[in-house]
Amino acid sequence: MAPAPGKMSRPLRIGLSPRILHHPPAELGFRNKTLQYLEQTIAHWIMRHHALAFMLPSIETDNIECSSVCVSDYVAEIDGLVLQGGADVSPISYGETPSRPEWSGDRVRDLYEIDLFRECVVQGKPVLGLCRGLQLINVALGGSLHQDIATDHPAAIPHVDPLLYDRHRHAIRIETGSRLAHLYGGKLEHLVSSIHHQAIKQLGRDLVIEAVSADDGIIEAIRMRGECYVTGFQWHPEFHADTTGLLDSSPILDDFLAAAREQIRPARQ
Repeated sequence: MAPAPGKMSRPLRIGLSPRILHHPPAELGFRNKTLQYLEQTIAHWIMRHHALAFMLPSIETDNIECSSVCVSDYVAEIDGLVLQGGADVSPISYGETPSRPEWSGDRVRDLYEIDLFRECVVQGKPVLGLCRGLQLINVALGGSLHQDIATDHPAAIPHVDPLLYDRHRHAIRIETGSRLAHLYGGKLEHLVSSIHHQAIKQLGRDLVIEAVSADDGIIEAIRMRGECYVTGFQWHPEFHADTTGLLDSSPILDDFLAAAREQIRPARQ
């Protein structure tokens, strides 16, 4: 479990990549502006475990000189990175053309998050990817995605329901002997939230599968081999915190925060 406040000289600093709204609705009053934001639930999920959540606004080189602010500066100041959900990963980011215009995704966000991810690996900072975040990790490591599960796998169960949104759920099966199985005491069958129409197609290099959808085998959890802590979940553990019947999200976050705590140098404390 996470330590009580006061056990560390300072709280952990967890960076969150932003969602990007390139064309805000006119009624919001931001004409010709771009909004960057995070969903409140994910910030509060992190904060409940006695860590601080910081959104990391993207760096646009047209407006900011790289010599003054760069991704490595961001990563140096955080103890771990969470890649949150949101818009589709652009098929262009894994060498494909969007099959439909609505599946074009957010290429701008892809490029920024790939830079963040790679810099975290270089600096040894742990990374946790949620929903889109899992997909982004896979693409950053050379993998690809199903642009639409229902199109590529007509026999697959529904993985998204616009009407139910975060109340839509399905069963997963954790791989025997995986770190995830260890976190949950060897119990392999669980129920999770499901809000995605895309999924991993070709697994990225150095990744192992830690859980799949129990009914159709869609990849639901991954982990990267090697010394740097990198893991991703296709479901939304942050939406499980106050919901009975779903997989307890605490072991996932506690494990990530423990990895963040381990890499802090004494000089940073």
